[in-house]
Amino acid sequence: MLWQAGGVEGFGFEDVRDAVLGAVAPELGEPGASAHRYGLKVWFPDEKREHYEAQIVKVDGDIVLEVGFHAEHPKAPDNDAVLAALASSEKRWRKALGPDAVMGPFLGRQGWVRLSETGPVPQWDDIDEAIEVAARLADYINTIEPLRRSR
Repeated sequence: MLWQAGGVEGFGFEDVRDAVLGAVAPELGEPGASAHRYGLKVWFPDEKREHYEAQIVKVDGDIVLEVGFHAEHPKAPDNDAVLAALASSEKRWRKALGPDAVMGPFLGRQGWVRLSETGPVPQWDDIDEAIEVAARLADYINTIEPLRRSR
């Protein structure tokens, strides 16, 4: 689906959503997904507070694309437990996700946590950029979701 941003037509998060849903490992089941102008959220029915996102965010004054996993439980200790479980399996996910994946506090909200990476905002003038974002988000889903379910 073409979208208009800043006067430039291009591809957007609806396209990323469609590509991600096609790249999720079938054994994980069918996720839910919601796309909007500045992002995409993907979750599995058993736990919406733990989900995957590709979104445009502001970090230290810079506008960036964040891609990865979030734990957004209302109580910080619940989120810390999720992060501790991910830390215990870091060797497995690090091999798949590489050095750019960062575990730590959520970008912009105290108490929530993330395992994600940031990079430049796509120009969206080429469908290849939407596919690259989708492929990276699918990497996180296909790597983290089996670990999340096993804890």
